[in-house]
Amino acid sequence: MTFFIWDKITPILEITILWTVIYQILIFFQGTRAFQVLKGISYLIIAYVVSLILGFDTLNWLLTKFFAISIIALMIIFQQELRHGLARLGQQHLFNIDLEESEIMIIIEEMTSAVYKASRQKIGALIALERETKLRTYIESGVQIDAKISAELILSIFSPQSPLHDGGIIARGDKLVAASCLFPLSENPNFSKIIGTRHRAALGITEQTDSVVIMVSEETGDISVASDGKFIPIANRERLVNILKDLLVVETKKKT
Repeated sequence: MTFFIWDKITPILEITILWTVIYQILIFFQGTRAFQVLKGISYLIIAYVVSLILGFDTLNWLLTKFFAISIIALMIIFQQELRHGLARLGQQHLFNIDLEESEIMIIIEEMTSAVYKASRQKIGALIALERETKLRTYIESGVQIDAKISAELILSIFSPQSPLHDGGIIARGDKLVAASCLFPLSENPNFSKIIGTRHRAALGITEQTDSVVIMVSEETGDISVASDGKFIPIANRERLVNILKDLLVVETKKKT
């Protein structure tokens, strides 16, 4: 009786697992060039099934050979996406510091004050907040400073007269650990042609790590938050505080 029940349940479990895996793959690649390729491959799979059913031996043979070669081709073409994906497996979106909620809120207030002052003066700014993934590579690309976070320090770094104003700054816990850091530019085709370098850098580092980035546009003074390769619109100061609180304080509570 047990084997009979298991035989009935097994197909349902297999379908559920496959559906979940395929769905997560599509979510992971959505918005990237790989997503369009996956759509194309799905059409070829449908064509393969149809040719198999209808007995089109020649077409079936061609598609079989194509799939065998395409595995290697896809690994070469999308090696960067695969590398980033594997690097992010197992990451938890947590603020990687051991601070109380009140301490994190002080950090948020300092950063919010800094970016809104920068916004009014149309001073460009790029601030990456380290979480679970270490940003050592990007820290080494800049100038290490190791100073307590304050609105005044952030503004002085991004002042046009400062030698450190180019690039981004990186915060770890309650410290600014480096300035003038180089962030990777996003290669997302949906963004690269319509946004500036600072926006692409904000997206780029959040595509490759779990960091949160606050950005101020030098041209418009607009404030944005980037997380997980996506922009979160910021309409006002309260919205910025709430977004950062959700991304940092709430996630930290989940860790405990």
